[in-house]
Amino acid sequence: MLLWFLGTAIVSVSYVFSDPKFDYRLLLLGVVLPDLIDVPGGQARWAHSLTVSVGTLAAVMIVTAGRKPIRRLLLGLPIGMMLHLVWDGAWATTKVFWWPFSGTWGTVDVPSVQRGWWNVLFELAGAAMLVWAWKRFELADPARRSEFLRHGVLH
Repeated sequence: MLLWFLGTAIVSVSYVFSDPKFDYRLLLLGVVLPDLIDVPGGQARWAHSLTVSVGTLAAVMIVTAGRKPIRRLLLGLPIGMMLHLVWDGAWATTKVFWWPFSGTWGTVDVPSVQRGWWNVLFELAGAAMLVWAWKRFELADPARRSEFLRHGVLH
């Protein structure tokens, strides 16, 4: 699954954050990162844990203390990772979501793999959200598209 996560991340963040300089590029990487890490093994592991997402956020905050431009860029990664957990329904699998506090993660399939054919509906919904974003942010305009690709901003 790809379109579902990309679409939900853009829509969610565009409604929640009002920062016109927020960089969406690392957000989009962060929202697919847990599946890029865990899907090849077939089982939900540490990448689907809240601990890892919060740890990534803490690391970004500590490393970028006092440096606003780089923080704005890097914050997209843990925000995307957290959004992945929400929109994947990873919170429904307690052993994985609360790892390491819940003990071992056991043998749990990655949520997006567990859904099977339902993923088709999720991907169609994600495609619709991406079409909405394309129109909403006027990405058909080459200048706006270039600004997104170079600076990650959506106005």
